[in-house]
Formats: sequence, C-alpha cells, structure tokens
Amino acid sequence: MDAKALFKFSSGLYVVSARSGDDVGACLVNTGLQLTSEPLQVAVVVNKQNHTHDVIKSAGHFALCPLTQGADMPFVGRFGFRTSTEFDKFAGIETRTTCLGDPFTPQNAASVIACQVVQTLDVGTHTVFVGEVRDAEVLDDAPLLTYEYYHTVLKGKTPPKASSYLGNQ
Repeated sequence: MDAKALFKFSSGLYVVSARSGDDVGACLVNTGLQLTSEPLQVAVVVNKQNHTHDVIKSAGHFALCPLTQGADMPFVGRFGFRTSTEFDKFAGIETRTTCLGDPFTPQNAASVIACQVVQTLDVGTHTVFVGEVRDAEVLDDAPLLTYEYYHTVLKGKTPPKASSYLGNQ
C-alpha cells in the first residue's frame, strides 16, 4: 500500500484555539471543513495529546482560522511546533477575541469562525469536534495556505501529532 496517496487530499492549514477560564490553547491543524449549511456546522480534528484538545473539550467552543499564504515558517512554527503549556502563542502579536471568548490572531488569517461544540467523535489518536457556527468574519482575501503549498513551497514537514503524519513514509 502506498500511504502517500493520502497526500493527494486537498486541505488547508488552520489555527484552532480556545479559552477555558485562564487556560488557553492554540494549535495548527490540517483538518478543518464545513459539514452542513443548515445548521451551519464545521469540524476540526485535534490530536488528543495537544493541550488545545483539552481546552476545547473543557470550553465547549473554539475559534477556527483558515490561513493565507502570507503565513511563513516562523508563524507556522509558533502554532504548529510548540505547546501552549510552555509558550504563549499569542504573545507579541495582535490578538482578538470571538463572541465565545476564544482568542485568535487576524495575522495571516483569511477568516475567523466561532463555533460552539455540538458533537465529538473519538477517532483513536484524535477527536473530531463538530461546532455549530455562532459567528464568522472574512479577514483577508489573499490565497489560502494549502497543505500542498506548505510542503512544496515552504518546505514544511508533517509533525508526528498531525492527522496526516505517516511516520517514515
């Protein structure tokens, strides 16, 4: 079997974040998508080992920001290769808050979607969080940062906690 066939799926890169009391989590994911239009629902898939997973679970809501191609590797590294337990991912950058209280940065974000969790699905190493959209705003019309662009142009690597990680493939 050639597991690299899964790299042919079209996906973007997103920052998902949440706040539960004083606890804040944010991470980079490559699995965010619209599920339905009525009610308007989206899903994100987050590794159970990510601190952000537990914050979303506790908060019951999250912010999802599809990234633009303006995101460079230091920005990707800020959200994708560091843990929220040891590093304040929003320190030193413009930060706003959704109507549900979740932080997000408009920097390199095409939009922000505020979601109330209405369902979860345990899929082994990850959890699918289904969120009903409570608010949404377009922030930038720049081209989106796809996972293909991330790999081919930015020369990014897939971290072990990513849903698309295939080990030494």
